[in-house]
Amino acid sequence: MITAAALLDINLDAVADNIRLLQSRAPKAAMAGVVKANAYGTGMEQVAKVHRSLGTNTFFVATLDEGIALRKVLGVGPEIGILGGLFHGAEGEYPAHDLMPVLNCLGDVERWTEGRPAILHIDTGMRRLGLDTKETERLKKDPSLVANLNTAIVMSHFACADEPGHPLTPEQFAKFNDILALFPKARKSLSNSAGIFVSADYHFDLVRPGMAVYGLNPTSGEPNPMKPVVQIKTRILQIRDALDGETVGYAASHTAKGVRRIATVALGYADGFLRSLSNRGKMFWRGQEVPIVGRVSMDLVTLDVTEVQGQPVAGDWVEVLGAGQDADTLAAAAGTIGYEILTDLGNRYARSYSGKSL
Repeated sequence: MITAAALLDINLDAVADNIRLLQSRAPKAAMAGVVKANAYGTGMEQVAKVHRSLGTNTFFVATLDEGIALRKVLGVGPEIGILGGLFHGAEGEYPAHDLMPVLNCLGDVERWTEGRPAILHIDTGMRRLGLDTKETERLKKDPSLVANLNTAIVMSHFACADEPGHPLTPEQFAKFNDILALFPKARKSLSNSAGIFVSADYHFDLVRPGMAVYGLNPTSGEPNPMKPVVQIKTRILQIRDALDGETVGYAASHTAKGVRRIATVALGYADGFLRSLSNRGKMFWRGQEVPIVGRVSMDLVTLDVTEVQGQPVAGDWVEVLGAGQDADTLAAAAGTIGYEILTDLGNRYARSYSGKSL
């Protein structure tokens, strides 16, 4: 018996196929598994195991807690890098769990005295984390600052690789190349999902695809080469008529023109279905598009099913993500990006995993 109001399925075969496609686009580079934020909302444990089955040996997460949890999943062996860096006061946890900090400043380098491998992050244009321009210049003038550092990987991160022809992308590549001579034995890593598709010159030793693994489009303005990973459907709770001139939902933001059939479904912003989809998003009933009317509330969304062929009834399932629209399409309607759609997935779904890659 299905007791949940909404169902979420993650297709692990699609995840595996996406990893294979990305590997085929960067055949000379190793593939890292970026599984931060619970593998972009799809399940860190499950996705990490798919990566391992395909030979992935280097993983990245955002926080120390994520790294500790992932080590329990992976066991001894695979590398795990903590993108958030070397957390003050918790330095001993990294060697205790065999984790590699991403060192984001020269102060981090000084604090990392374990002699254990670490990842050095050079900021080439993102202006978030990593050695900034002044620190990078210091390092070039005085390489002894990292002479005792066991640098396993030198990395940077593209800011605009998903924007075709953006001048910052080759500029970042040049800045990254400029410092690599200081680290002849370290592996080099620059490309995210989009960077993989821009140029083979950007692949270096290790690529770090994130969003593309989970089915989001890494090629802006072009058809999505990746397979969709996530499907969501939700129940119709009630169908009723809204008479001409009657309003729907909070703030009375939608007014019926003529008699309209309104289906209320069990989904809302508590489930990660964004409030910005009010009066602008859509779902699908038996393959037919039905518009969202009225405000998205915490637990409920109202749909206009007046024009569909057939008779929707309470208990029917409505598709949120699937054949009708993917996460990128839904994100565009919400005025955001597919990352937010996936990472906002709530905890009330009945979550299932499908595919032979289980």
